[in-house]
Amino acid sequence: MNMNRRIRMLEEQFFRLLMKGATLVILAFLVSIIYTIVHKGVRYMSLEMITKVPEGGFYIGKGGGILNAIAGTVYIAGGATMLGLMISIPIVLFLNLYLRKGSPTLNFIRTSLDVLFGIPSIVYGAFGFTLMVFLGLKTSLLAGIIVVTLLIIPILVRSMDEVMLLIPPDLKEALFALGATRWETAKILLRQASPGVFTAILLAFGRAAGDAACPLFTAGYTDSIPVSPDQPAATLPLAIFFQLSSPIEEVQGRAYAAALILTVVILLINVLIRLANRRLGRHSI
Repeated sequence: MNMNRRIRMLEEQFFRLLMKGATLVILAFLVSIIYTIVHKGVRYMSLEMITKVPEGGFYIGKGGGILNAIAGTVYIAGGATMLGLMISIPIVLFLNLYLRKGSPTLNFIRTSLDVLFGIPSIVYGAFGFTLMVFLGLKTSLLAGIIVVTLLIIPILVRSMDEVMLLIPPDLKEALFALGATRWETAKILLRQASPGVFTAILLAFGRAAGDAACPLFTAGYTDSIPVSPDQPAATLPLAIFFQLSSPIEEVQGRAYAAALILTVVILLINVLIRLANRRLGRHSI
């Protein structure tokens, strides 16, 4: 017995050290990425970078900024997240309120969403581009929003679905027993799952804002800010890519500054979501 107990203690210590080591490795990568972005990009940050669009010769080191890419990223990521949320919530409610637990249809839908979750974004971009060519459409802000929406729907649905599964099934049964309709039950379940819903929104927005393949194929790129959905739009990931491809040090530095701006945008969204999450979480189980 003592020998078995020692073996179990050694196993516990080994896996504890393994978990700590894995955590330290991830933190080291995170710190390294943030240090590189800040170290190489902060000296190229300026008010002009975030308040002006590219001027003539911007990509060879002359004046201007990346306001076009900032606006395009907000338009595409924000529009795709809102559109994806409107589509994803009914799907999640259908899976959890209208389908029987363990049914073949339910398992098939969840498996399909898992497969879609893992498909690379360039495949979505190529699909959107093929569809646009078939329909005779040109690159535009609207096309970028639609294809990015397709990219993030599996993220939204599966993230919210997993949270719904954590809600005690007794709550749903009690609501039905009290005579609540499916719509009333859905509103209560969404309220209980609100922290997970906001987390899903954060994940989806981050994926949409950081994706380069879908906007490259569908939204195109422009040095101006789009004023209508049928105009092309720039994004920060593409601005970073195009500037890093330049051999000019000034332009490469601006790419790191753009990466720093994108990181700050994601950080601000993260903070806002967590604040809302904390307030709504007081009323959830």
